[in-house]
Amino acid sequence: MKILLLGSGELGKEFVIAAQRIGQTIIAVDSYENAPAMQVAHVFEVINMLDGEALDRIVTKHQPDFIVPEIEAIRTERFYDYEKQGITVVPSAKAANFTMNRKAIRDLAAKELGLRTAKYEYATSAEELQKAVQEVGIPCVVKPLMSSSGKGQSTIKTENDIEKAWQYAVAGSRGDVIEVIVEAFVDFHSEITLLTITQNNNPTLFCAPIGHRQERGDYQESWQPALVSEKDLYEAQDMAEKITEALGGAGLFGVEFFLTKEGVYFSELSPRPHDTGMVTLAGTQNFNEFELHLRAILSLPIFEITLEKAGASAVILASEDSANPTFSGIEKVAALPKTDFRIFGKPTSRPYRRMGVVLSHDTLSTPINEVIERAKETAKLITVNS
Repeated sequence: MKILLLGSGELGKEFVIAAQRIGQTIIAVDSYENAPAMQVAHVFEVINMLDGEALDRIVTKHQPDFIVPEIEAIRTERFYDYEKQGITVVPSAKAANFTMNRKAIRDLAAKELGLRTAKYEYATSAEELQKAVQEVGIPCVVKPLMSSSGKGQSTIKTENDIEKAWQYAVAGSRGDVIEVIVEAFVDFHSEITLLTITQNNNPTLFCAPIGHRQERGDYQESWQPALVSEKDLYEAQDMAEKITEALGGAGLFGVEFFLTKEGVYFSELSPRPHDTGMVTLAGTQNFNEFELHLRAILSLPIFEITLEKAGASAVILASEDSANPTFSGIEKVAALPKTDFRIFGKPTSRPYRRMGVVLSHDTLSTPINEVIERAKETAKLITVNS
């Protein structure tokens, strides 16, 4: 099959590797040359994916069987036309459109499906944000409707933070939508990602829950399995199945939840492999999240997903700008037991840019906190140099 991958970051790179292993043809697309997934794809294209005509041009040129979005900033309304042409959009044109915009997915979850979410409002200006904060209350969280990896996300703790939050959200927004969602702060004791796999002719499956910790709106460590009560896990699975069924299509969804004393709150959803799911590269499951996404897309039946090990991932971050980043300390990590790493191959670095990930694993009987701490300490051994 011929797969057009829209977005070529580190998650796309692992997806391409999974696809190459079973003989698929990949065209990797991004806004800059030498993006990670381009380095392992058959062909690449460099375009602005918010340019609908440019998008149409490469679809016509390559005539793919599948279009697989990896990022938010895409002219997703074009996807409905591609489906009419007989191209499969992953998971579906509706799913891609709804989940590329926090407004559509939040309204679907809260208003149409009745899932428990934080109280929220929208704003398209600093003045509207002021009113929205009054409605929602302080503290609250502000996020651009279109962004990823925590870009533009901040917490308002006092009224003095409102103008700054608006400017930060606008700067971190992707695409041509300048609008934010303002969410009431949820008093949660933990947050999880539930990787949910929808299949064309088989039942929906769930991976063991993944816990994660964030800073600056971006994940720093993730671990599997997360410690979740049976009641909360059942509630999360029920919510995940309802919302993925409403979106339609086949593929892997990363569904995020807050766990609180009152129960489970739906947070966000990505219609593709999730950054916190990189922990599955530690061999925690019989299939990692990228293999599961691919198999679901190709309608290859997935009989079961089994938890094989306890694992954790910890990110390797850059600290400064560089046009030619290099790495030191890799040999120290390579010498450690039950440890692995990935360097993404991004051609440039900037402060806090995710450049790689360290992976740690152990037996299922090992306390998960030990595995997390090992991953965190190991990630400190690798330095990104300018």
